[in-house]
Amino acid sequence: MQQQRDLAEAGGKRLVAVDLASLPEYEFGDLRLEGHFFLPWHFGRFLNSVMHLRASYEVQGVARALFDIAQMQFPTGTLPDDDVQLSRLLRMDLLHWQTLRAQDFGPLRGWFRVRCGAEVRLAHPVVCEVISQVLERREERERESNAKAVAMRLKRLRDGLRALGASEDLLRDQVLIERMDRWLLDNVPGQRRVEAYERVMMMAVRERWIEGPRLV
Repeated sequence: MQQQRDLAEAGGKRLVAVDLASLPEYEFGDLRLEGHFFLPWHFGRFLNSVMHLRASYEVQGVARALFDIAQMQFPTGTLPDDDVQLSRLLRMDLLHWQTLRAQDFGPLRGWFRVRCGAEVRLAHPVVCEVISQVLERREERERESNAKAVAMRLKRLRDGLRALGASEDLLRDQVLIERMDRWLLDNVPGQRRVEAYERVMMMAVRERWIEGPRLV
């Protein structure tokens, strides 16, 4: 089996052999969240956690910093499984970091090893939960944005057809308007001008999507 050594000795650090194949794969793959700058913080949940109730305030502060640092790592939401890198990310003396990490309720409490390609990194269930929420909100914003864009495009299409003399009955036909919009997307790239609306009207008549009397 493929073996990977993590926590390489670089200042008194222990060596641990890790069976890469036995580790769970990071659930978000090679996720890189561009423009990711906001992280919701459930303070009530934290104030009732074992970390807050048992760990020192120094450890709590470092633990929170690691949550934030993970948002800027690749993949997003993970940490390097390496004491030297972690201490430098925290701008902390390596031996002091290792002292904190060795505590029963240290700053890495809850973090677990995952497989990220050929690399072993650290993930945390709460961080994964928060990232999942961030992704859901982003997808919802994209759906809303797309829905608004479609609505505006259909409105411009109706306005353009109305300017050509199309009847209100035709403009109220949602199926027809969406069919004409799809044809324009497929055949008229870029900004839609009068010529585009004329073309789709001729296409609608030729394909018998509409009948002559409905034009006026």
